[in-house]
Amino acid sequence: MKMDVAQFDMSRYLSVLPLFSDLTTLERENVAESCQLRRLSRGDMVFRVGEACESFQVLILGQVKLYVTSASGQEKVIDLIGPGHSFSESMMFLNKPYMLDAQALTDTLLMEVSKQAVFGEIQRDPRFSMHMLAGIARHLHRLLRDVEGYALQSGMQRLIDYLLRDVPTGNMVNRGVITVSLPVSKATIASRLSLTPEYFSRVLHELEAERLIEIDKREIRILDAERLASYGAH
Repeated sequence: MKMDVAQFDMSRYLSVLPLFSDLTTLERENVAESCQLRRLSRGDMVFRVGEACESFQVLILGQVKLYVTSASGQEKVIDLIGPGHSFSESMMFLNKPYMLDAQALTDTLLMEVSKQAVFGEIQRDPRFSMHMLAGIARHLHRLLRDVEGYALQSGMQRLIDYLLRDVPTGNMVNRGVITVSLPVSKATIASRLSLTPEYFSRVLHELEAERLIEIDKREIRILDAERLASYGAH
């Protein structure tokens, strides 16, 4: 991971995040003073179920999965976090231990924003709480859309929607070949979509046989986005 942590300007980084962008320079510096940078290697735990939640995290580099594990040991991925996104804010406000696990999927750099700094900023400027609520609401909205998808969409539709997630709706005609790089393993993405790894692979190969995509390890080339989107509606 190429980044000089000693030279990393936390206040400046906070300024580009929607959560902190409306703060004054002084307010951001106050928050940044209590932030800590944390490096993790692939497989390291960010936090575990039951640990005290004294901060929330902002991912700078890498990839983190949030997941729960059943009593039988089966893992369900709740979310995949990419750079520039925050997580665990809602748990911090509940004043309870972490309710799920978070693990680095690659070498990762994240910023931990302390509960004390957040609560202090809310007391100084109540508008800050509105930004926090907006961030939590966005996470909730995404999770509700996921639940809706699990209930109303087939596994095929969920996988196709995932592949087309960055293609603007209504702008799929004559797009040419679109390359999608899977950020994590196929098994992890399958869990995120509530699919078995076997079903995930079977659907990918079906789409490849239909000449809708080409598979090259973690790279998926979408050959015809419009046909792929309509194929998912079948």
